[in-house]
Amino acid sequence: MAKRLGRAILLAGIGLAAAPALADDLREALVTAYNTNPTLQAARAQQRAVDEGVPIAKAPGLPSLSGTANYIEFVKPSQSSFTAPERALQTQANLGVPVYSGGAVKNSIQAAKTRVEAGQQDLRAAESGVFSQVVAAYMDVILNEAVVGLNRQNAQRLSVNLQATRDRFEIGDLTRTDVAQSQSRLAVARGQTRAAEANLLAARERYIQVVGKAPGKLESPPPLAGLPADPDAAVGYALDHNPDLGAARERAKAARFDSKAAGSSRLPSVSLFANGNYTNYYGTLGGPISATLPQTDTTAQVGVRATLPIFQGGLPAAQKRQAQAREGALLEQEIATERAVIANVRAAYAQYQAANEIIEANKAAVAAAELSLEGVRAENTVGNRTILDILNAEQELLSAQVQLATAERNGYVAGFNLLAAMGKAEARDLALDGGALYDPQANYDRVKGSIFDWATDPAPKAKATRTVDTKAQDGTVTPK
Repeated sequence: MAKRLGRAILLAGIGLAAAPALADDLREALVTAYNTNPTLQAARAQQRAVDEGVPIAKAPGLPSLSGTANYIEFVKPSQSSFTAPERALQTQANLGVPVYSGGAVKNSIQAAKTRVEAGQQDLRAAESGVFSQVVAAYMDVILNEAVVGLNRQNAQRLSVNLQATRDRFEIGDLTRTDVAQSQSRLAVARGQTRAAEANLLAARERYIQVVGKAPGKLESPPPLAGLPADPDAAVGYALDHNPDLGAARERAKAARFDSKAAGSSRLPSVSLFANGNYTNYYGTLGGPISATLPQTDTTAQVGVRATLPIFQGGLPAAQKRQAQAREGALLEQEIATERAVIANVRAAYAQYQAANEIIEANKAAVAAAELSLEGVRAENTVGNRTILDILNAEQELLSAQVQLATAERNGYVAGFNLLAAMGKAEARDLALDGGALYDPQANYDRVKGSIFDWATDPAPKAKATRTVDTKAQDGTVTPK
């Protein structure tokens, strides 16, 4: 198990290195999550909703056409009117063409477009976050399988030790105390094994939650690549590519357009209009002289309408100040996000570097513990060491092996988290080969110019896979 984890030591390059034969399983997990994870699918749907903000913002600047129809029965006509009709059909068509709106439409469109760009950055962040969860879940399963294997091996060794101790007690070579010490350590080892199996079960269930299917035999992950040489390089890349920071910048830009649009209600607006009316009295207009009167009437008007606001109770100024305050808040949030990105990248780099050093230290600890156990056993045969010394040496070896396995897991996850913090842990960076990648720009291009009122999409259906039929996991590990 330790050798299996040891192959996961991080290397430098760009993205996940080209997949060797034993590295396909992590890629398969990432591809499965990319296509079926509900968090990622929800983020894509949310972005499609953001895309619709652009045609919504464009609509007030486009021509509008409406029609009305009224059918009227005059059940009680005026007593003084001898020509009042008994019934009438009135229809009207209205056409409006905005010409100038003080910049409200133009700036609202720009704000909506900028929010689309911010949303696409959010989608990148969601993708990176899901991949980080997949890598952590994947490595947790491998780690806990290794820990279960190590604890089982330790329990087997202690079981053999106990039998040997009992045999030596029978011939008077050891005391009952030695037997009791061996029994105690074996009981503790079995308890630790059971706890490790429970942790493995939880890790497998977490894997199902994130990836969408039960883990099979997980191979060692491929080396990570694209890792920076120093923290300054990592920060420099992150400032240009981190999706959270990119989204914060775009939202601040959108707020600037909102501020411009907020003041437009103080400016004049100009529009063209045309309307036509048609009325049919069905031969009832005029009463006795209806034959001499026309029973239909058609009118039409065209014109220009200009509106000049004079006083609105301070509403436009309040809206402008409100928008400016929100813009200021987003500008501050942009700086806060930048600070967080810098801190997170530097911390992730430090954790990655520390993890590699801890791996090397734990490798040395395992080698020393193995040598120590071998020496203690040899010295015990000549009477220089007690059974308790052997038990302690075995416990130290187990502890060192578990710490090494944990360090190797932490090292890989720390490296991937560093890539994620830099903005290099998305599908386009990892060269996933599970089919065409989701392109949020395609949906935006599809809807940005849509002006047909009945152009709707099919009713939404969930795309994420459910795990209700997944078999409940256990903590067993198939011996190799």
